[in-house]
Amino acid sequence: MVQLQLGKKAPGFTLKASNGETVKLSDYIGHPVVLFFYPKDLTATCTQQACDFRDAYAEYRQLEAVVLGISADDVKSHVKFVEKKELPFLLLADTEKKVCEKYGVWQLKKLYGREYMGIVRSTFLIDKKGKLVREWRKVKIKDHVRQVLEAIQELDRK
Repeated sequence: MVQLQLGKKAPGFTLKASNGETVKLSDYIGHPVVLFFYPKDLTATCTQQACDFRDAYAEYRQLEAVVLGISADDVKSHVKFVEKKELPFLLLADTEKKVCEKYGVWQLKKLYGREYMGIVRSTFLIDKKGKLVREWRKVKIKDHVRQVLEAIQELDRK
C-alpha cells in the first residue's frame, strides 16, 4: 500500500468532473480541500456519506473549503448521483483508479468470504498550500463529516 506522508505535498491529479470539466488538484491552492474516496455511486452507505457532506456544505464553504468526492464510477454515473441527491460539490471520475492508487485506497477487500479489489472509504484533508495534513482511512460514516469540519477549523487556528 502507498504510504502518504502528512506535511508533504498531496499527490496531484487531473480528473473529469461531474460538471463536465477537467479538474486538477492544483486548481484549489489557497483553499483547504477535502477529498473523500467512496466505493460506488448511489449505494446506501456512499449516498449517506455524500448527503452528510451535502447537509454540512454551507459550513464547509464558510471555511472556504472545497469538497471533492472520488470514485471509480464514470462521469455519467456521477451526474446521475449529483442530480438525484442534489449534491453541491463535484464528483470526480477515477475510472482507471490511478488517483485511488496514489492515495492508497484501491485495496483488496473481503465481503461474505469473497475477495475483490475496491475502494476503501477514506478521506484526506489538504491545506491551502497543497500539503496533506490529515487522513481518515476505513471511514465510519457516523460523525465523520463533523470530524473533518473540526479538523479544518483547527487549520484556521494554526
